[in-house]
Amino acid sequence: MRALKAIILYCLLCVPALCNAQLNTVRVMEIGRNALYFEDYVLSIQYFNKVIDAKPFLHEPYFYRGLAKFYLDDFVGASEDFTTAIAKNPYVAQCYQLRGMCLARIDSLALAEKDFRTAIKYDPQNPNLWQNLGVLAIQEEDWQKASNVVDSLLLFSPRNSGAYLMRAQVSLNSGDTLLALEMAEKAVMHDKFSADVYDARAIVHYEMGSYEAAEKDLDRAVELMPARSGSYINRALVRYYRNNLRGAMEDYDMALYVEPGNFLALYNRGLLRMTVGDDNLAIEDFDKVLEIDPDNTMARFNRALLRENVGDYRGAISDYSDVIESYPNFEQAYSCRASARRKAGDAKGAEADEKWLFKRQLDIYNNGIESVSEEYSAENDKTRKRSDENVRNYNTMVVADNSYGKQYTTEYRGRVQDRNVFVELEPFFVLTYYKNEKELEESSGYCKQLEELNASLSLPLLLANDERALAGNEVERCFDNINTLSKRISENPESPRELMLRSLNHYFVQDLESAMADIDRAVACGDASWELFFVRSFIRYKLLETQQLGKEGSAGPRRDALPSLDYRLVKGDLDAVLEQQPGFVHALFNRANVSAKLNDFKSAIVDYTKALEANDRFAEAYFNRGLARLYTGSAEAGIADLSKAGELGIFQAYNVIKRFQYSGK
Repeated sequence: MRALKAIILYCLLCVPALCNAQLNTVRVMEIGRNALYFEDYVLSIQYFNKVIDAKPFLHEPYFYRGLAKFYLDDFVGASEDFTTAIAKNPYVAQCYQLRGMCLARIDSLALAEKDFRTAIKYDPQNPNLWQNLGVLAIQEEDWQKASNVVDSLLLFSPRNSGAYLMRAQVSLNSGDTLLALEMAEKAVMHDKFSADVYDARAIVHYEMGSYEAAEKDLDRAVELMPARSGSYINRALVRYYRNNLRGAMEDYDMALYVEPGNFLALYNRGLLRMTVGDDNLAIEDFDKVLEIDPDNTMARFNRALLRENVGDYRGAISDYSDVIESYPNFEQAYSCRASARRKAGDAKGAEADEKWLFKRQLDIYNNGIESVSEEYSAENDKTRKRSDENVRNYNTMVVADNSYGKQYTTEYRGRVQDRNVFVELEPFFVLTYYKNEKELEESSGYCKQLEELNASLSLPLLLANDERALAGNEVERCFDNINTLSKRISENPESPRELMLRSLNHYFVQDLESAMADIDRAVACGDASWELFFVRSFIRYKLLETQQLGKEGSAGPRRDALPSLDYRLVKGDLDAVLEQQPGFVHALFNRANVSAKLNDFKSAIVDYTKALEANDRFAEAYFNRGLARLYTGSAEAGIADLSKAGELGIFQAYNVIKRFQYSGK
C-alpha cells in the first residue's frame, strides 16, 4: 500500500511538469508562426527546430519549417520537410500542394503533378490547386491538358479572372488568338480594377498586331499600377512598333526609375539610344547590362560598335576580341575588329583579321563551309527572346521569355515583393534597433522625445514602421541581450528600464508573450514613463495582428494560445503616452491608426491632423489621413492628402488615386 501511494504521488507531481512542457511547446510553435507571418524566415526556422527536437512526431513544425525554406528558395530542403510532414499526417492538402510547388521549381514535373492531384483529392474546390496544376501543364507545354484544367476550375469558380488569363495564355500558345482575346475580355469583365488583366489583354492585342489597342490597355495598366516596371516595358515595345521612339524611351526611363536594374529596359534603351545616335549614354546602358550579365555577347558587341564610334578603339578591340572568343566564326566581328585596329594604328593586327576573313571566304567558296551569316541568319522580327543566342540578332529589341510556367500560387503569406499592392493604412511606428534602408530621405523618423530617451541608453533606438526580418547575427545578438538583461533583472527585479529593454529584445525575436509579460511588469513598477506605455502599445497591437494567423490558412487544428486583446487597450496606452508627451507625433499617428481600426475615422482624422500640424512632412500621416477622408466621403480632401503623400515618397498613393478616380468610390 505504501508503495502504491508513492507511485500515485509521483504521478501527481509529474502531471503538472508534463502539462508545462506541452504548454511551452505550443508557445514556441506560436512564436515560430508569428515570425513566419512577419517574414522573419530564418528566425522562424530556429523556433520550429526547437519544436521538432522536443516533439518529432508532430507534422506541423515540419510543415511550417518547409514553408519558411520555400520562401527562402531552398526548394530541396523544403521538399524534404513536406515529405516528413506527409509521413506523419498524410491527409493535409497543403503539404502536397507546397511539395508539388517545390518539385515543379526543381523541374520534377511528373512528381509535382502527382502531388497537386493528391491535394485536389483532399480539397477539390481550392482554386489555387487547380491553377497550379494548370501552370504545371503550361510549363510542360501540354496545351490540351492546361485547357482541361482551366475548364474544370471555371466550373466551380466562373468569376476567377486568373483562370481566364491562364486560358488566354494557353490559347495564345496554341495559336488561337481569337479565343485568347475572348478569354482576356472575360478577365477584364470580372476584375476591372486589376492591372494584370489589362497587361494580359495588351499582350493578346500585341500578338494580333493591334498595337493601338495594346497601348490603350497598357495605359490603363500603368494608371492602375504605376510602380510596376513590366507595364512600362511592354508599352515601350508597343510604342516602338508604332515608331514612337520618344514615347518608348520615356517608358524605358520610367521602368528603370521603378526598377533600376531591369535587364530588358537597360538593353532596349541602349539600342534606342544607339539608333538615335546618343552613343555615350548607350554605352552607359550596355555597361550596366554587362554588370548584370557579364557573358552577354550581344550587349558586348553593341558596346564595341559604340566604343569604336566614340573613338575608344582599345575598348572596342577588347570587346570585339571577347565576342570572337565566344563566336570564333562570326565574320562581322573580325571585320569590325580589323577596322578598329587600323584606326588604333595596329596595322599588323588589322592585316591578321583581314587575312582570316580572306581565308574564310576561300573556304566557303572552295569547300562549301557554311558561313556564320547562314548559320546565324538574322530574323525579320523586330524582337528576340532573351534566351535567343543568335549573335546576328544583336541589334533587335529583347522581350522576356515566357515565365508563366513558374507562377505557382499559395494562400500563405510571404514574398511581399512578388504580390500586388493592397490598399491599407501605413503601419504602426515602433521602437527598434533595426530598420530598412530607404533611398529617399525620411522626414518622419525623428522626434525630440526619442532623442532625450536615447541620451540615457547605451544603444540608441530608432522609430520605424517598416520592420524587417533580422539577419542571423542580429538574432544571436538579441538572444545574448536577453541573457544579459535577465541576469541584471535577477539582481534588481524592479528595474523598469531593464525590463523594457528585455521586452524589446523578446519582441524582435517574435516572442510576443514574453515581451508583453516584461513590459507589463515594467509598467507595474510604478511611475511609468511614456516609453513604457509606448512599447506596450505596439506589442499589444502586434499581438492582435497575430490573431489573424488562423485566418491565413492552417495545416491542422490551431491551438489558440494568444490572449484575447482589444484595440481599446492599445488606445489606452497611447492616451497615457500623450498625457506625458502631448507633442509626440508618432503616438498621435499610432492612436489614429487604432481609431481607424475601430472604424472611428473622424477621431483618426483629428489625430492625423495634429501629427501633421507638428510635422508637415509626415508622409505616412498624409497617406493614412487621405484614406480616412476617402472612407468618410471627403473625396477631394482625401485625394489632396494622397497626392502629398506621393510627393513625399509613398508612391502607392498614386495607385490609390487612380483606382479611386476610375471606380468613383
